[in-house]
Amino acid sequence: MKQAIWNNKVIAESDATVVIEGNHYFPPNDIKKEFFKRTETHSTCPWKGVASYYDVEVSGKVNKDAAWYYPEVSELAKGIKGYVAFWKGVEVK
Repeated sequence: MKQAIWNNKVIAESDATVVIEGNHYFPPNDIKKEFFKRTETHSTCPWKGVASYYDVEVSGKVNKDAAWYYPEVSELAKGIKGYVAFWKGVEVK
């Protein structure tokens, strides 16, 4: 079981993550949605597509754009459509 932890709180937990390029992508139903707020940030991966981002907010602290996901993906990345990955100090263990 993998957990994503930030500010001493488990924000996602799953036994079905997908690992791509060293990042664990959590199924969308396995994130605790109350900690996530969509942002206007986007980035592009040449083979996965356009990523969208979430701020992670726990106990009044905000980690800006600390989670990303691909709402639409290329054929090569179809296994992670909607899955959420983390960075910026979010610990996955």
